[in-house]
Amino acid sequence: MKTLRLRTIMSAAAVMLFALTMLFNIGCTRRAESVSIKGKITLATTTSTQDSGLLDFLLPEFTKQTGWEVDVVAVGSGAALRMGRDGDADVLLVHARNDELQFVADGYGSIRYDVMYNDFLIVGSDVNTIPHNNNVLQTLQNIASGNLPFVSRGDDSGTHRMEITLWRSAGVNPAALRNYSSVGQGMGSTLQMADEMLAYTLTDRATWLILKKEGKISLEAICENAPELLNYYGVILINPELHSHVNTEGGSAFVEWMISDTAQQLIGLYGLEEFGGALFTPNAGAE
Repeated sequence: MKTLRLRTIMSAAAVMLFALTMLFNIGCTRRAESVSIKGKITLATTTSTQDSGLLDFLLPEFTKQTGWEVDVVAVGSGAALRMGRDGDADVLLVHARNDELQFVADGYGSIRYDVMYNDFLIVGSDVNTIPHNNNVLQTLQNIASGNLPFVSRGDDSGTHRMEITLWRSAGVNPAALRNYSSVGQGMGSTLQMADEMLAYTLTDRATWLILKKEGKISLEAICENAPELLNYYGVILINPELHSHVNTEGGSAFVEWMISDTAQQLIGLYGLEEFGGALFTPNAGAE
């Protein structure tokens, strides 16, 4: 059974060995022969993979190993799924698992695999009004009953969809709250707005940690480590039978690479040195 704390799937010795190998490879002089570029793919993904820096960490290695360059369109998961339905992307990396499964069931995606997970948490400026806890529904009910300010992404992203699901489970209609702001922004911008407004918000852990480290926000964890807050990411290849123009060769290469041992190890390393734990837990092939 998965634990709620972020962890890697490798032993400490394996992590250190792989990290040293990667540092050696990165530090070496570029090979005399240049990478043979095959072309470009369009990846539609959530803003959290971009704002957390994960894509900047992974994509150069993907291009180096496969020859495919990547044009990234970072939007909410809902918008990314719409891009996939419209044939405006070759492959998706999103975090709205139920919607992803329905996307494939409806024939818009030909394959989908689990890639990684981290977790959501509720953060805020006032840690005295609502003490740190792991009761999500009670936390949201306290925010509602206290008329406390809450900033929502409001962008149909995976985070926004999770937020609405949690409010519904708490028996609260957020639209009726006096101090509820729906801003239609990505995760980074939403966190900075919540910080400026001394408000609460729901965030993925990776983006929150990165912005905290950069000194862009001072929001503290209010509610975390609850089963309801697990945040799963999947990779989906767009169905070429519906959109013959999509780059199926490049998209397939991306899917296969993301679930490969190499990419899974890289995901397990990201954030390890800076934060003492991986920002994402790789889980390709998990039951």
